[in-house]
Amino acid sequence: MTESSGPFDLDAVVVGGCGHVGLPLAIAFASRGMRVGIYDINQAAVDTVNAGELPFQEDGALDVLRKGLADDLLHATTDPAVIARAAAVVIVVGTPVDEHLNPNPHAVGRSIEGAIEHYRDGQLVVLRSTVYPGVTRNVERLFERRGVEVEVAFCPERIAEGKAMTELYSLPQIVSGRSQGVRDRAGKLFGNLTDQIVELEPEEAELAKLFTNTWRYIKFAAANQFFVMANDHGLDFERIRSALSHDYPRAADMPGAGFAAGPCLFKDTMQLAAFSDNSFVLGHSAMLVNEGLPLYVVTHLEKKLDLENLRVGILGMAFKGESDDIRSSLSYKLKRILEFRAAEVLCTDPHVTVDDTLLPLEEVLERADVLILAAPHRAYRGLDTGDKQVVDIWNLLGRGTTV
Repeated sequence: MTESSGPFDLDAVVVGGCGHVGLPLAIAFASRGMRVGIYDINQAAVDTVNAGELPFQEDGALDVLRKGLADDLLHATTDPAVIARAAAVVIVVGTPVDEHLNPNPHAVGRSIEGAIEHYRDGQLVVLRSTVYPGVTRNVERLFERRGVEVEVAFCPERIAEGKAMTELYSLPQIVSGRSQGVRDRAGKLFGNLTDQIVELEPEEAELAKLFTNTWRYIKFAAANQFFVMANDHGLDFERIRSALSHDYPRAADMPGAGFAAGPCLFKDTMQLAAFSDNSFVLGHSAMLVNEGLPLYVVTHLEKKLDLENLRVGILGMAFKGESDDIRSSLSYKLKRILEFRAAEVLCTDPHVTVDDTLLPLEEVLERADVLILAAPHRAYRGLDTGDKQVVDIWNLLGRGTTV
């Protein structure tokens, strides 16, 4: 099943297609025999993809990428003219919040405006990025003003980074559009990947994505608050959590404690807060708990240790385990706090390659007086840390989580 028809020689083009969301989608489409173009403004990333390499870690993606290139089903370019060749244009651009925690509802529209001359009548335009509610309507109006007759759908991505090549095929896909015809067309496109299509109106789908990420962020905040409560009384939260969830289904979804960060959860919680006129007390509380955890850890270390005369090693700088992605990582917030309060900060990560200040694990283990396990990489499980003071909120070493 393909999407292309009439004057289009590509089934789809993914705008912003060399990133963590766009590239796995493009690769997955190609794996289903679709002809796919990738448009991205990052020349280095485009060259990397066309050379058959990944610009970031994504389990199971490399071989599929190389097969797509070898079969001539996939090609990346920095030329926006490729947009005109595709029956479906999937837009994946960053939608950040600013330094005042305000969302930028114009990012998607500006991306489209910058290449508007390449859009063609009859195309299906799919918004894939998480957007502020109402952006889909604004994009529809943008094309109407420009006189381009396209059909606009919002089909949010819901993959976990590192699991894209499994979840793109296994998870249900939410599709939304202003008419049943648009929803049917979007459903046909994503039906190349999954048999489970769930339909919503655009505004419902926009909130569904924000609710999804915010719900996860709130759950992590609840666990982190429970950790703080237990730790303040000298008790091991992970021991308590393991006991209360043992063969007890109503507590099975309680996560462990740990740094909850990354490019989506915090940002989307703040987008939802802005949507509620900043009356989202639960969301703001979750932000205070999660963003405050690095400072909490350092403050408690200061109560026990002469921190200003000690070297602290941070193990894991990515925002989550088995990832090389450092975007919005709380490990770097932890580093900044420690640089002010400790004698020296030594950082390491087995996956991160974009930070040339990182040291080998062996050097950090040798030189550091105190260790903080900041990201739960498998490489740290069972690590021999000798008699050093270790902060292990994730309980990777199985020694408990008390700070």
